[in-house]
Amino acid sequence: MAHPGTQFLPGTATVPATKVEITVSCRNLRDRDVMSKSDPMCVLYTTQLGSRQYAEYERTEQIKNTLNPDFVHKFMLTYYFEECQRLQFDIYDVDSPKAKLDSHDFLGRGETTLGEILGSANNKLEKSLTGSSKDCGKIILSAEEVSDCKDLATMHFRGHKLDKKDFLGKSDPFLVFYRCNEDASFTICHKSEVIKNTLDPQWRPFAVMVRALCNGDYDRTIKVECYDWDSDGSSHDLIGEFTTNMRQFAEGKGSFELINPKKKAKKKGYRNSGTIELTHCIIEKQHSFLDYIKGGMQINFTVAIDFTASNGNPTHTNSLHYINPYQPNHYAQAITAVGEVIQDYDTDKLFPVLGFGAKIPPNGQVSHEFAVNFNQQNPFCMGIQGIMGAYQNCIRSVQLYGPTNFAPVINHVAKFAQAYPDGSNYFILLIITDGVISDMEMTKDAIIRASSLPMSIIIVGVGPAEFDAMEELDADKNALSYRGKVAERDIVQFVPFREYIGGVASGNTQLSQARLAKDVLAEVPEQILAFMKKRGLVPRDQAPPHQAIAPPTAPPTELPTAPPAQ
Repeated sequence: MAHPGTQFLPGTATVPATKVEITVSCRNLRDRDVMSKSDPMCVLYTTQLGSRQYAEYERTEQIKNTLNPDFVHKFMLTYYFEECQRLQFDIYDVDSPKAKLDSHDFLGRGETTLGEILGSANNKLEKSLTGSSKDCGKIILSAEEVSDCKDLATMHFRGHKLDKKDFLGKSDPFLVFYRCNEDASFTICHKSEVIKNTLDPQWRPFAVMVRALCNGDYDRTIKVECYDWDSDGSSHDLIGEFTTNMRQFAEGKGSFELINPKKKAKKKGYRNSGTIELTHCIIEKQHSFLDYIKGGMQINFTVAIDFTASNGNPTHTNSLHYINPYQPNHYAQAITAVGEVIQDYDTDKLFPVLGFGAKIPPNGQVSHEFAVNFNQQNPFCMGIQGIMGAYQNCIRSVQLYGPTNFAPVINHVAKFAQAYPDGSNYFILLIITDGVISDMEMTKDAIIRASSLPMSIIIVGVGPAEFDAMEELDADKNALSYRGKVAERDIVQFVPFREYIGGVASGNTQLSQARLAKDVLAEVPEQILAFMKKRGLVPRDQAPPHQAIAPPTAPPTELPTAPPAQ
């Protein structure tokens, strides 16, 4: 199987690999709910090369009230012919979306390999699920190689004069989009929301990758079904369906008759069950994070370290800042974990390191924004080793004090980010702290203002303190707001380090650091793409001259002097 984007480069070597999309469906699952049907979700587990130890890879959405789910969410995997890539699919009945996985009812398990799926007829594999009972139903796994198409389609649909399906009301219509496979079967790829009690629905505009609808083939058949939603979940009534392709959608407008096959066969003079109108379709190329890196975007990494007294006396072994020659402390581990990943995208490997909350030499003035190497004009440290050297020297030179103010270091980095509205440089601020924020209101204001800049903030909480306020800043569910101002985008990612110290306790600090880096950096590429899209910026090598990202330049090096003693 050749990767569609593979290039022939004489005199080099490459690993033959391709991206594969796995679609999951189940049939005849066990019913674990008393008053309704199960609400299934699929969890995929994979193994690393040479290991049989499974680790969670990803989850599908939850589908309510059905024993025959067709999951919309796809699992994207990289396929290597020469590897045995073991896969385990666990199906759960979800009791509460916020509950832990082991609190959900287990419905069944399917184990296979990626090669077995791809080696099956039409890349489709059916297996019986195993579990506590004899018959747990079956799982259907379909695979398709993913094309390199990066087109994103934004579409808006509405319906007219749909058939009335409800006895006491009208209909509750929703749309389901299917991609045609090579064996003429169809794979679900998108569901609209339900519009209640109407025969003339207008659905919200939605964005979907073109490859999801047709794998980049604009002439491949797309089937659209319109259903009347039923709370039962497994008995939605078909209003009608139509087939089309992406080329027709790309024309921007169109009207499609809904045909109900059963109604057409029974009713003489049947015309249709209503019409679906495409009011607009906009197709744009979706640039990836790597496109911007290739185009010359530089990532600038700044570290801000909490030197407040709540960390404990650095000379005592129970201090979070204690320098143990045999075991790095949590501050050192967090710096190393995140820095080792980010430094690969920073060509000069020079990182400014700031401190806050300490009395600094020579006069013992309190500062919430000082250079950890004590060089106000050149706060940059060379590589991770340079950061660690400056940090350890600083611990021996300052007096831990307080309070815990974030706003000064956020505003400091924001000042530099403000100088690059063209997206040629993106700034990541890593704040490592042990306690509750003292200037919460000013911090909110600083983050909201920074949300319009090429900037992301990573906060790692160390120690046993409660970090409830940090979750508010993370704003994964609701946009951060303060005094009527709302953040343009989510730029904060927070994690408590104590969730990663299992590896430390067992002596495996590398595993602990790898897990920390993965989780805190997971949102950064999307945050970068959100900034670029909001500003209409495209990669330098893919844009006309007037739109191109400017060539990378070195960020300013001046650092404001420390504020006067407080």
